[in-house]
This record gives sequence, structure tokens and C-alpha cells, in this order.
Amino acid sequence: MSEAESLVPIWPMLVVPTLQVLSDGQSRHRREVFDAVADYANVGDEARAETLKSGGTRFEQRMGWALSNLSKAQWVDRPERGRYVINDAGRTALAQYPTGFDYALAKRVFAPFWPEKTASNSPSSTSDRPTDELADPIEVIEDAISRIETTVGEDLLERLRNSHPDFFEQAVVDLLLKMGYGGAAQRGRRIGGSNDEGVDGLINQDALGLDQVYIQAKRYKEGNNVGREAIQAFVGALHGFGASRGVFLTTSAFTSGASEYANKVPSRIILIDGSRLVELMIAYRVGVQEEKYFSAVEVDEDYFN
Repeated sequence: MSEAESLVPIWPMLVVPTLQVLSDGQSRHRREVFDAVADYANVGDEARAETLKSGGTRFEQRMGWALSNLSKAQWVDRPERGRYVINDAGRTALAQYPTGFDYALAKRVFAPFWPEKTASNSPSSTSDRPTDELADPIEVIEDAISRIETTVGEDLLERLRNSHPDFFEQAVVDLLLKMGYGGAAQRGRRIGGSNDEGVDGLINQDALGLDQVYIQAKRYKEGNNVGREAIQAFVGALHGFGASRGVFLTTSAFTSGASEYANKVPSRIILIDGSRLVELMIAYRVGVQEEKYFSAVEVDEDYFN
């Protein structure tokens, strides 16, 4: 999710609400501050539920960055581990910046408190867009990874569209097995061929094959979307096997009629279009490999307790 799509305020917009919450002079635990700022800034449940790929929530990550900058500017004190209290400098700042911060003002105000190398490399522009020094570093990393995955996804999709039908059918079976379907024994196989009876693959969820998931894979060019008729044919094939569940995957997309039909039939049909297909392949590392691995660190508060 890009910054423009996020419902969570950028961290500079959380600075003044944090100071307001602490303005009564009471010492508050980090968690108390987060909850109080969410209420004060009208950050709803949906926004607070936004997650990062690293597993944390976007709101908590941005609040952590806001508190970090408040601490660096010495506008708040930490009387004990995990607790924050406003000081005189913070009260002065609250009176000086009552309308809050955008990226441009935050850069001017907080850059002097950043490490010398970071501050000296900070662009002199007053743009209201974030630089790497202003944006949360975890979000910067995740945004960069997201851009890489978008490019890789486009390449994957093109390769799948140009692959042999047998290869594509095997690829989707490999994906479902990697996702955990078929159990540890990897009970899945490509069917394909002229006698496939309308299905391209089969996953046995249990050792005896009592619980089965059938697969249909359509290797279509962009714009050649799967229509209702193809889904109807797949449902008919499932009935022929006495099955009630299936996964239909394509390298293109589905028409609205196809999606509506899949949602209405008693059989449980999952539709996966090209965009979702490559997302899953990247997430489960099918057809891709990790080029580099990055890790982030933070101070272990328990160590210093």
C-alpha cells in the first residue's frame, strides 16, 4: 500500500497530537500514548489495522517515528523505560506550531537533531513529499521492495503468458502445493492433456483423496478476459467428478459476469487473476528467488532495564 492509499496520518501530522495528549504533564506509557493519539487524531479502526509486510502496524510504526523525533528534539522526556512526559521545550513547541507539521516544516524543524551525515545529505527543497530522511525507514525499505516486486511481477506474468501450456499448468500446481494445499506429502499433480475432462490439476487434501480441489488454468494474453461461459464449463467439470471445490487461475482477468456467477453457484470456486497470481508466486517464492536479505534493528529496551 502506498502512502497515498494509507488512511494513517504521516508521522509529522502525529507530532502535535502527541504533544497535546502529553500536555497535561502526566507520564504515559508508550501504549497509552498510541491509543490516546489515535482518539485525538481520529485515527479509525481501519487505519489502525493497516499492517506492514514486516508484521507491525503502520500506525504504530509512524507513532514510533514521531516519538523518536520528539525525543531527539528533547521536547519530551523518558522518566523510565517505555514512558513519556512533555517538558518545557515541548510546551513551547506546542505553542509555536499549533497547526501542526507537514513534511516541509518537519524537515526544517527536526533536521538539526538528526545525525550530521543524514542532515547534511537532506535535500534543501521545501517539497511536502517525504525524503528518505523524513519517511519512516521501515516504510522506505518496504516501499522499495514493493517497487521491485511490481517489476518482477510484470516480468513473471509475461513469462507465464509466453510459456508452454504444460509448464503453466504445472506452475499453478506448484504454487498451490507451496501454499500448503496437499499437505506435507505434496499430494498434487497436473492432469492436462486431451483427456483432462475439463480440469488441469488436482490436489488431494488428505491421504485417501476424500477431500479434493480441482484446478483450471488459462494462459491468456492481457485483455482476453475469462468470461462466464468458461466458469460454467469448469463448474460442469467439477460436477462430473462429484467435486464441490475448485480454483480457476488465469494470466488475464475475469469479466464481471464470470465473478458474479462464481459467487452464486453452490460449488466453492476461487478465481485468481494474473495480478493476484504473481503476487502469490512472489509471496510463496515460486518462480522467483531471494536476491538479497535485509534486517532492521532497534534498541533492546529489556537489555537496559
